[in-house]
Amino acid sequence: MTVSRALRDDPRVSPEKKARVRTAVKALGYSRNEAARNLRLGRSGGLVGLVVTNLANPFYSQLALGVEAVASEHGMRVILGNSGEDVARERQLVHDFASRRLDGIVVVPVGSNHRHLNAAQQTGIPVVLAASPPVKLLADAVMLDDFGGSWEATHHLIEAGHRKIAFLGLQPSTWTGSERFRGYCAALEEAGIPLDERIVSRQQRDVATAERATLEMLDQEDPPTAVFAANNRNTIGAYRAIRGRRSNIALAGFDDFELADMLALPLMVVKYDPGELGRRAAELLCDRITNPQPQAESAARRIVIPTKLVEYGLQ
Repeated sequence: MTVSRALRDDPRVSPEKKARVRTAVKALGYSRNEAARNLRLGRSGGLVGLVVTNLANPFYSQLALGVEAVASEHGMRVILGNSGEDVARERQLVHDFASRRLDGIVVVPVGSNHRHLNAAQQTGIPVVLAASPPVKLLADAVMLDDFGGSWEATHHLIEAGHRKIAFLGLQPSTWTGSERFRGYCAALEEAGIPLDERIVSRQQRDVATAERATLEMLDQEDPPTAVFAANNRNTIGAYRAIRGRRSNIALAGFDDFELADMLALPLMVVKYDPGELGRRAAELLCDRITNPQPQAESAARRIVIPTKLVEYGLQ
């Protein structure tokens, strides 16, 4: 008990005894078991989980930093898991986090059915979704204005005179993939431009496949005059293809990225703060942790992060 009090800087322990305890702790390399201590005191473990779909994408590192910043303010730490865009892997990660009795979980979900996350909530662990609204699940969520950003970028290309605009998208099963495609289609429809499936590709998962898809479109007899890419990986892949062909095709993309302003061609991007997405998701989660109540008794909250259009490389 004296050692415990000394390490807590309890005033009931004399300065001399505190100094002796600290000397012994340093010599022995002792480290307090916080998990056991919290369990004995009936406190939480001070850990939250974050499940993302693709750590190779800088978007998720910025989102994770946002989550970590807010968690740190509340005296908590973050455990990160990567689902690799695999639903089964996501289920396993959430199960592992729940079995370790984490205080809460932020999930960027892979699929369009989130029923498996109910299991974590039923054990008293709050769940917040990022970048997607919940389906078959009652939970808070923070999303981007995916539809509005995609509509604005496509509309801008149309106003610049383009009628044949290619689309490099994401998996249709994800909220982000479907909403960004819907914004693209809505802008075309409003302008009276029919959808051309020959210049639509929605299965790219990395830069290399995005580059190949763009090259295939450029090789068509009547190639597109502009490309809209639904995320930064697709934008970089499209840029490589366009640069390699020395084409003057207009390029627009969803997500800003480092050195976007240094590319050797004009580029338009739908910009937002991914860190803000993470911060707001973590704020909702910390509120649920601090003020626990049955989810059914409180309305699920929705926050939409706005986007804006920026242009690089234009004189």
